[in-house]
Amino acid sequence: MSILEVTDLSMSFADKQLYDKASFALNKEDHLGVIGQNGAGKSTLIRLITGQILPDEGQIKWQRGKKIGYLDQYAESAHELTIGAFLQSAFQELYEIEKKQAACYEKYAQTLDENLLDKAGKYQEILEAADFYNLEVKIDQVMTGLGIDALGKERKVSQCSGGQRSKIILAKLLLERPDVLLLDEPTNYLDVAHIEWLTDYLNDFPGCFMVISHDYDFLENITNTIADISFGKITKYTGSFKAAIKQKEVKKEVQLKAYEKQRRQIEKDEAYIRKNKAGTRAAMAKSRQKRLDKLVRLTPPSDNLQAHFSFPYLELLSSATLRVKKLSIGYQRPLLQPVTFSMSHGEKVVLKGFNGIGKSTLLKSILGEIKTFGGTAQFVDAAVINYFTQELVWDDPQMTPLQVLQAAYPKLEPKTIRQRLARAGINAANTLKPMELLSGGEQTKVKLCLLELKPSNFLILDEPTNHLDDETKVALKKALIDFPGNVLLVTHEESFYQGWIDKIFNVENIQLER
Repeated sequence: MSILEVTDLSMSFADKQLYDKASFALNKEDHLGVIGQNGAGKSTLIRLITGQILPDEGQIKWQRGKKIGYLDQYAESAHELTIGAFLQSAFQELYEIEKKQAACYEKYAQTLDENLLDKAGKYQEILEAADFYNLEVKIDQVMTGLGIDALGKERKVSQCSGGQRSKIILAKLLLERPDVLLLDEPTNYLDVAHIEWLTDYLNDFPGCFMVISHDYDFLENITNTIADISFGKITKYTGSFKAAIKQKEVKKEVQLKAYEKQRRQIEKDEAYIRKNKAGTRAAMAKSRQKRLDKLVRLTPPSDNLQAHFSFPYLELLSSATLRVKKLSIGYQRPLLQPVTFSMSHGEKVVLKGFNGIGKSTLLKSILGEIKTFGGTAQFVDAAVINYFTQELVWDDPQMTPLQVLQAAYPKLEPKTIRQRLARAGINAANTLKPMELLSGGEQTKVKLCLLELKPSNFLILDEPTNHLDDETKVALKKALIDFPGNVLLVTHEESFYQGWIDKIFNVENIQLER
């Protein structure tokens, strides 16, 4: 029996049909990756199968008794607990048993009731079977693996950034060891080393899981099945991500050939009917018309709206554009050794490494958004900077993409804004939806569209590929390659920048790689 069975699932929002009688199953041995273009309904699928929302039609059936762990891409926590206490809450039942055991010993000291010792002994067996006395070691291992150790156990969860909270919630979820893991974009706030650790963890995970991710290198390393959501259907492929893509292309080619064959036959029949609807062959023409009326017409394989980007460039004649000298960054204390590096005109540099919050903090320090402990970061006077932050935060989440762009550039005509959004891959329907109803990828496209409207000569991008589908990543990569100015980039996806970056600055080791 399958762990999860989804049958004849139909769901629509406004005028968009996400699924039309879609079906698939999650089996106990499945390490399932979920793929699809931005807005296809990947995150909505997780919300449906976890019961957060109800489908228009269809049946979602879980095997009884299975413990399900869920991480969504907007994971938040307002807990006033410390990080250490929050992670310990993953083992709340065991800590309760320890308290009951202690109460038994305390009461025994007063009553000398031998039954209390027997009860305490049973509690001891439960604790030992659950490896209770090594829980702190397990917590430390997961904290180190995900880079949370840099924050420390005493910091309150509520004092952490959204990305840090996502990692903390992921850590708690992994410590709970559910039967089924449901992860929505788990690598978004992880560095390369943390992704490698998570990859090893998931490959050793004894249960099954569903992972939504646009990090296709990550999917290739952790999956044995792929569910592709496109055009209202969910198609499950056996094998790795690359194997699934090959199968999808073959299926698309077969579908195209069948469509073309049917189209040619329809045109032939329609021509015959027009020519012979009156005369000696009218009966035959009528027969062919009846056949056409009953025919189930195939649809051609089609593609979603494709994104295209182009960042307008302001001429800059200076050879040196940025000098960072002995910059000491952090919050309560310095995070790493003082940083020194420089960039010349047109150079494209990636910030790599440092387990934790070092790279984003370094960018904000260079831009003067947070105070430093010393040193300097100076742009050339003529530098005009465009900055992309990784957080999907809006002043008013109820505003539509059209309104967001109008507020930022009030002189632009609505028609022009719609054209720019369409070029960024936002269709007409999503242009008029509140930002909070758009997928993470669609919100990211809006942010990139905002960058396109401001001419600049220095692009600073912090994890711009988070949430983006592969086609959009390709479009963004091309735009960055074509941009004549500077690019300072933070990304955990090596495949995104390989082959076109001039330098890699390893923040963790404070060294430059060429």
